[in-house]
Amino acid sequence: MIKLLIKVKPGSGKDELLIDTENNISVKIKAKPIDGEANDYLVKYLSEKFQLSKALIQIDKGAASRLKRISINIDQVQFDEILQKLKNSK
Repeated sequence: MIKLLIKVKPGSGKDELLIDTENNISVKIKAKPIDGEANDYLVKYLSEKFQLSKALIQIDKGAASRLKRISINIDQVQFDEILQKLKNSK
């Protein structure tokens, strides 16, 4: 299982996944932080970007915060492959 800290900026003009040189992840999403809408949207967006089922992704901590701890039920090798594909697609 992979644990990530992700900085989320809800209410952005566009959806965007940013990965820096140290593999820190930040996400801009269009959804507004109202009634958990942004959290649901974040899980959906990450599942699309990572090409994984939504059932494999969950928010462990930070539901009401911009800094969220996310669990992804895959191993490190799979996650490294996903990151490499995302970096190469830019």
